[in-house]
Amino acid sequence: MTLQRHIIPAGHGAALRLARGQHLRLIDPEGGQSGDLFAVSQDGRQRLSNGRTFDFGGTLYLSTGNQLWSDESEPLLTIVADDVGRHDFLYAPCNDDMYRIQYGLTDHPNCYINLTAALRTLNVPPSPLPTAFNFFMNVEIDTNGKLHIRAPRSRAGDSMVLRAEMDLAIALSACPAATCNGGGPTKPVAYEVF
Repeated sequence: MTLQRHIIPAGHGAALRLARGQHLRLIDPEGGQSGDLFAVSQDGRQRLSNGRTFDFGGTLYLSTGNQLWSDESEPLLTIVADDVGRHDFLYAPCNDDMYRIQYGLTDHPNCYINLTAALRTLNVPPSPLPTAFNFFMNVEIDTNGKLHIRAPRSRAGDSMVLRAEMDLAIALSACPAATCNGGGPTKPVAYEVF
């Protein structure tokens, strides 16, 4: 069976629905590109929660076997395969305020806009959207607790696979923040559903 690969252009977003038991493969086609994922239960009552995920998983570094949990303490997604092994779940999606405050930029493409627009296309209220799962984003924590964003470890063709533990609305973004992508130009990400 040949899977249809969907390309998310650099700096843009996409929306999809996953039925319980379906798998989502997230792919870095060119290498060195991070993306954002936000999940909401089909009924809109449960949203992805980094706090609950850390509580129940006991780790900041999520990879194969870990689950992403909802704010109602239900598993939303399980990571069943992971070529990269380093993702971030601490940083909020890049947004207008971040670009304005940290870089003095206005009207910059950002993950928050991409994710909320994607949720709207699925008729899912976009708020609240506190923290997305930043797949392939490489964040290190030093001994003083300071966060350091490093270049993604993903290489061309690397992927991770997540299994839906309930029916979900999913929003994705190919992150347009150069800082999260090794300082280079933003590239596409891709996904497959099976």
